[in-house]
Amino acid sequence: MAGTIRKRARARALMRCGALAAAGAWLTPVQAQAPGVAPTLAMLDRIDPGRWELRPRMTGGTSETLCIASGRKLIQLRHPNSTCESYVVDDGTSDVTVQYTCRGHGYGRTHVRRESARLIQIESQGIADGFPFDFAMEGRRIGECAANP
Repeated sequence: MAGTIRKRARARALMRCGALAAAGAWLTPVQAQAPGVAPTLAMLDRIDPGRWELRPRMTGGTSETLCIASGRKLIQLRHPNSTCESYVVDDGTSDVTVQYTCRGHGYGRTHVRRESARLIQIESQGIADGFPFDFAMEGRRIGECAANP
């Protein structure tokens, strides 16, 4: 009986270590900025504001339409109204990758590639309010916003 208890305790400890290792793997490539320092993300500022249509790159998905004042809104599509801490993983001239955590609501990692000021590719994955998400979309600017974004 004591051997069984020890085996179960060891199995639980190994599971905890595995979970910690997985969490560490998620955070490993991230380069955190100093608190209070805003990341550049200049590429997102070169995306035209207005009404955008986001279409899934896989068949069977539904498209979304949204108004944006800045391309920065594209980072947290599944956490649109959450206040999140973000870390810039890659800040290039034509693409950016941002990892973010929204305390109590989940986290995500988003990659946005700019093909032109009116055409973008977005890949994002993470957890939103306890549910996983993983999508790849093409975004096209389709006009002006009817109201303030």
